[in-house]
Amino acid sequence: MTTTTQEPVWISPQAYERLHRELTTLRELTSLAAANANGDTNRAVVQQGWQARMQQIQDLLVRATVGEDPPDDEIAEPGMVLTIRYDLTGDTQTFLLCVPGAEYGDLAVYSNESPLGAALMGARPGERRKYILPSGVVLSVTLLEAVPYGVYTAGVRSGIGA
Repeated sequence: MTTTTQEPVWISPQAYERLHRELTTLRELTSLAAANANGDTNRAVVQQGWQARMQQIQDLLVRATVGEDPPDDEIAEPGMVLTIRYDLTGDTQTFLLCVPGAEYGDLAVYSNESPLGAALMGARPGERRKYILPSGVVLSVTLLEAVPYGVYTAGVRSGIGA
């Protein structure tokens, strides 16, 4: 989860709390490991990993817009649950468009910086977008629905959030 921009990111209140708990745990582990360090290089490498993850979490939490759903305007943007159809196969997929790095239950997460997420940004239901896989294959998808995360989890619209 390397972020290069300082733009605000959308995150659910539950994910925000989970990241805070992870940060607290990592700080405690780092303190315990530092207190028991005896020049162990393996421990130092592990601590460096913890430090890097703590920095990632801190950077994310500072930029987070917590739980403020985007407008319910059916436009694909961070904080929206998107349902798409892969045009070649007809298969559908539902996922949350937001910053990765926090769990959202069984809901898949795509970053708006991923090829699929970037292609869908600003799309409205019925719009077809193309994106390129890392392998170079071009895929076409159609946005079927864009719903704010809070609306999705509340199951306010029929057929979603269940």
